[in-house]
Amino acid sequence: MANRSQDPFQDLVSSGGSAPDVGAEAIDLTKYLSAIRRRWLLLLACCLIAGTYAVLRYSLTEKIYRATTTIQIERKRLSLLALGQAGWLEDWWNLEYYPTQYRLLRSRGMAERVVLNLRLHEDPTFNSRAAGLTSTDPEDNADSTAQLAQLAERVQRGLSVSPIKETQLVELSYVSSSPELAARIANGYADVFIEWGIENRASTVGKASSFLSAQIGTLRNEIEERQKQLNANTSEGDFALDPGGEALIERRQTLEKQYNQVMADRISKEATYREIQQQPASSLPQSESSTLVSDLKAEVILLESEYGTKLDTYTPEWPEMVKLKQTINDKKSQLRQLLDEVYREQVGQAYAALQKARREEETLESELQTLAADARLQNSSALDYINKQTYINTRKELLAELVKRQSETEVASRVQTSQESNVRIVDRAIVPAMPFSPYLQADLTKALLLGLMMGVGFVVLLEYLDRTVKTPEELEGLLGIPTLAVIPDMDESRRGSGLRVRYGRSAYNYNYNYGYGYGYGGRKEKSKANGDSEHRIELLPHHSPRLAVSEAYRSLRTALLLSTAGDLNMVALTSAEPGEGKTATTTNLAVVMAQLGRRVLVVDCDLRRPRMHKVFKISNRMGLVNYLTANVELDSLFFETEAPNLWICPSGPIPPNPSELLASDRMKELLANLRQRFDFILIDTPPILPVADAIILGTMADGVIICARSGALLREDAKFCRERMGYSDMRIIGSVLNRYSTSKGGYQRKYRYYGVYEEAQPGAKRNSAA
Repeated sequence: MANRSQDPFQDLVSSGGSAPDVGAEAIDLTKYLSAIRRRWLLLLACCLIAGTYAVLRYSLTEKIYRATTTIQIERKRLSLLALGQAGWLEDWWNLEYYPTQYRLLRSRGMAERVVLNLRLHEDPTFNSRAAGLTSTDPEDNADSTAQLAQLAERVQRGLSVSPIKETQLVELSYVSSSPELAARIANGYADVFIEWGIENRASTVGKASSFLSAQIGTLRNEIEERQKQLNANTSEGDFALDPGGEALIERRQTLEKQYNQVMADRISKEATYREIQQQPASSLPQSESSTLVSDLKAEVILLESEYGTKLDTYTPEWPEMVKLKQTINDKKSQLRQLLDEVYREQVGQAYAALQKARREEETLESELQTLAADARLQNSSALDYINKQTYINTRKELLAELVKRQSETEVASRVQTSQESNVRIVDRAIVPAMPFSPYLQADLTKALLLGLMMGVGFVVLLEYLDRTVKTPEELEGLLGIPTLAVIPDMDESRRGSGLRVRYGRSAYNYNYNYGYGYGYGGRKEKSKANGDSEHRIELLPHHSPRLAVSEAYRSLRTALLLSTAGDLNMVALTSAEPGEGKTATTTNLAVVMAQLGRRVLVVDCDLRRPRMHKVFKISNRMGLVNYLTANVELDSLFFETEAPNLWICPSGPIPPNPSELLASDRMKELLANLRQRFDFILIDTPPILPVADAIILGTMADGVIICARSGALLREDAKFCRERMGYSDMRIIGSVLNRYSTSKGGYQRKYRYYGVYEEAQPGAKRNSAA
């Protein structure tokens, strides 16, 4: 027996399971990529199902169209702080301006205006009932008001307001099942918003001029009363004046003119004060000297621009973004406080100016009353008449001035509101030609990606649930021994070769109901009428030596001879479970070893379910069992086979105690004699897990080869097999992976070279029968 100390790796395995547990579960991307290539039909099926669903959904789903109108909203407003001087002011200080405009566009009131302006309640495309509104006044008909609110909510649900970043542009989009209706409502929203702004500014102008109207009305009533009194005095006689009366009249005329000017100034300042009170602090124009406000505003704009730029990279929850947002809020709070202070200052200044004008007016009015009393003391009818006439004339001049200013204000405001607006339409919506949703191309792409992801998920799940060993790397990791050879699956190797190789089934029963064998020994299959030849996998290197499978067995022979530096005369072949290809590997390895000119013997030590006599088509009446139980000549055990230099020792009759016979001293003597007679001996043993026969024979041989079938051996069984081998003093040379499908891993290129090289030889035949 060879010296085991020459193989340090064997010492590690035989030391009781100290080999590294490389079979532990780990993520191997190559393994899963191989599984995806192997199960590509599953991926294709998932993609087809998902694509079919997307097409059916597109066909059955109602088509939705979207129309978009682009408008520009300038940050400016109409100012009427000075009577007769209506104009536009840039409203840069109002930080809530644009959010307010966006909220107004989404408001229910704006939607109701759109419904009424476009008469959507009468449109059967929008309102299927198309009953019409009996009244648009809530006090007239509560039902019409409720119906209008419902229609407005429907309009709101289809509207989306999307500001374009860092511009004054806003996109108004509307979705509907009708492309014409979508474009109509989108354009209608823009028109209604502009009209609403004009009406709102007109209302502001009306409130500003209402005070002037009230003052004009009061002044006209006073003039009428004075005129009546003057007409009553015209019937009196003498209107001659003395020098003192003429002086009073001149003084009164001077005071009347001053009084009219002061009154007009007081009315203007009172209108300014009232308008300031009605407007928010942020909408008031700031003085040019407010450098602090300008600096704060510029800083806020810069911080908001920086926040918007970083928002493309970071999320709002990022600590740096949270800190920057807090800084912006602090700066805005400071700006609001400063604006409030300026607002209070402007209100105070306007109120002080109004009080000053009122005091001047009261002073002049008191002087006029004093002159009137002096005139009464002189008891001059002419003086009294002239005073009344002067008073009426000055009041008429004041009335004319107020009417003129009111007319200028209204004319200026009408011009501004009728011809100019801070909102204008940039691009009107056109009728969309393609539906917005569902979008076939996008939905199909998403469905295919989803189907692909589901397919990959199923493949990964199936690969995870598949506990079998499929690749040489897995086998090496689980057993802790090198893989000497990988035998390709004949189902793939025979394609296009005209060769039929049979994989049958046989029942291998050790009081366990499982099959055994590499799938051979089943019922015969009839050759097809085209003349294809048929062979079993056993003895294939003898019948078809040029096949890639035959070359794989020769690679096993080379690896076996180079696996140790010492003598290797007797090798036992076993497997973890039945059906792993142990018998086929034994016979084919024997054939390729015999082709080297060595005397090779195959000993069938499977005393429970022998098959070697069926493979070589010899009798099983005389064999190993006869020698172990009786005095039978040793030479009568060996039978020459059809392969040159190859002999077989069959098992003989099935005994009741196979394990005891194999562990007997006579068995050891037999193996010692065989070492003297033959150059190389291969022992076919039962599987390791069902019975202990292989463990017994493995300790007697120079080495043991474990056979495993790709896609059949469970990982748990491989681990258990490794543990059982570690308990015994046997030398494990390596493993052989049988029926390996080249589509399962990266071995496809490696093993296809055998056939390519053979086909390239001149005169080489694809099949060569013995």
